[in-house]
Parts: sequence; structure tokens; C-alpha cells
Amino acid sequence: MVQFYEFGDWAANRAVKKLKRFSLPAGKEPNMRYQTVIPGRFLSRPNRFVAQVETEEGVETVHVKNTGRCRELLVPGARVYLERSGSPNRKTAFDLIAVEKGALLVNMDAQAPNRVFAEWLEPRLPAGAVLRREYVYGDSRLDFCVESPEGRFLIEVKGVTLEAGGAARFPDAPTERGVKHIRELQKAAEAGLGAALFFVVQMEGMSSVAPNDETHPAFGKALREAASHGVGVWAWDCAVTPESLEIRREVPVLL
Repeated sequence: MVQFYEFGDWAANRAVKKLKRFSLPAGKEPNMRYQTVIPGRFLSRPNRFVAQVETEEGVETVHVKNTGRCRELLVPGARVYLERSGSPNRKTAFDLIAVEKGALLVNMDAQAPNRVFAEWLEPRLPAGAVLRREYVYGDSRLDFCVESPEGRFLIEVKGVTLEAGGAARFPDAPTERGVKHIRELQKAAEAGLGAALFFVVQMEGMSSVAPNDETHPAFGKALREAASHGVGVWAWDCAVTPESLEIRREVPVLL
């Protein structure tokens, strides 16, 4: 039997108070996998959506699955990993999904955090709970809502790809949308609902996660205020390979 964590006491006091251990049969581990992955060498990024990558098949124009800046990751000469698209009608044949930063392998697929989080959370839900995606609350569309007999628990997921000195930071660029989501979570907590922000760190071995106050002070300020009003703030890192991503262990959040 493989031990995992389950979020417990969903909204019993309208906040998650603890994490409870339980068993999940071996072989049921959630694991997000990519198909037909090849290595390449990053050359340039003409715009937010595409990059030029040298592969064994020649220079390819590839789709970048992250519209963030990623300047510390996508540097000329960096080893990257591409997933071949299964659609013959696409303009680009590959998606750029991961990059090596020194000895660190970083998954930079912006769609991956929500997917891997849902795969990780669903088998851990309390009995009778249902996971809703793209949940509208107030003026925002939040990533998830857990509905259970005890009430609702709102969750916003943020993928983290920025690393400095063995610690992770978020965001890598100003995000007014992120601030809006935090404020919506705070309103939910103040209204008596469960609410949390969950950082999915798309790399392994980080010592901590913290707001990137130098890049966007308003995000850190909003997050600290929300935490003081009952919003849970958690972070877990991931085991990363060129072909897969899997939530691995909890990482301290420094506010």
C-alpha cells in the first residue's frame, strides 16, 4: 500500500484544519504523461507563443505552452523537450513542455498544474465530495470547487517555474489576474466558505516557496492579507521527467 495525503475536514470549520493520512492501492498513483517527447536546443523566442528550437530533424518552430516571460529558463543553448502534436492540422508540429536549467529540470507547461492537481486530489476527496472545475464565484472563475455535504471549498492553483538559489518564487511577471483571484478567495473565506491557494511547483527539491515581491509587490501583499483572513496557502513540488509530471511532497510557504 502506498501512503498519500487527503485534504480533511472540508469546511467543517470552513477551513482545512489538517491533512489526514490514508492508503491508496499501489498502481493508482496519478501521473501526467506526455507522448512522443524529443530533446532539442533552444535558439530564440520570436513572440510569447512560439520558439525556434534545433532538433535532430532540423530547426523547428514550436508552440510554447507558457505565455509567461520565462527569461531565466529559455536562454539560447538551453536543452529543451518537445512533445509531438497529434493534430495534423496544426501550424506547429511540437509543443515545448520542459527545459533544463543547469541540473534542474523544469516543466513549463502552463496547462499541467491544474491537470496534475486534479489527478492528485480526486482520489483523496472525502466521501460524498465532488470536484468541480472552472467554478464561478463572485467576479472570478476559480480553478476548482470541492462540494461536499459540509459545504464548498474553493481552490485556485498556480504553477511555479521561477527558481533562485534553490527556492521557488511566484509570479515571474506581474499578474493582476492572480491578485483578483486571491481577493476572491478572501471574500469566500470571510463569507464562511473554505478557500485555498495551492502552488504546484513544476520542479523538484525546492526548499521553500514565497511571493516574488520584487516583481509584483501587490501579489505578495494580497496573499498575506488573504492568509490572515483564513485562506489556506500550500505548495507541493513535483517529480519531473521529460515525459511526466507528478505531485511529490509538500514545500514550506514563506509569507
